[in-house]
Amino acid sequence: MSTRVPEFEIVEMDGPFILRWKNPPDFSSHDLLEFTEINDAFDLERECDGSLLIMSPLTLKTARQETEILFQLATWARQDGTGEALHSRASYYLPNQAMREPDVAWISRERIEALPEDELHSIPHLVPDFAVEVCSPNNSLRRLQEKMEEYIANGVRLGWLLDGDARTAYVYRPGAEVQTFEQPTALDGSPELPGFTLDLTRVWR
Repeated sequence: MSTRVPEFEIVEMDGPFILRWKNPPDFSSHDLLEFTEINDAFDLERECDGSLLIMSPLTLKTARQETEILFQLATWARQDGTGEALHSRASYYLPNQAMREPDVAWISRERIEALPEDELHSIPHLVPDFAVEVCSPNNSLRRLQEKMEEYIANGVRLGWLLDGDARTAYVYRPGAEVQTFEQPTALDGSPELPGFTLDLTRVWR
């Protein structure tokens, strides 16, 4: 791993600031995993151009929202049995070389079991089937919308962007216009996640 002193620039994304590592080392998959483990106090993602983003920590409100979403999804996933619900500390390499950490994700069990053994112990080259992002004061809506578009372009089959302050949900699917729901009380995951309905009254509260 490179030992040169890192150089950062501040990038403003409609309000909150993100530190972007300029000219990052050419990390291998193993190096990047080691770097994230050593610096586990930071929430890190990698852009498709190789630059690293150091994200702001979660607010308590956002953490509660993410936990509620994960709880509901994991409860359904255990009953359904065809896949696994995963939290925001799980990272994935997308086909465009970006490394992302959706706030909540679901991946079919068949696709997880098809992974090589070494990828189970590293950051896998695996696109979630379903990804959720929660907009918080530390994230701009515009940036998250771009992130959702990136997910869909790289193989995510269903994406939900939830803005708790505005109580608005954005639903993304490949080849379809983004659906916007204002003040929804629930979201239906069918047909991608048949039988899963997210109770948003428990998320918004």
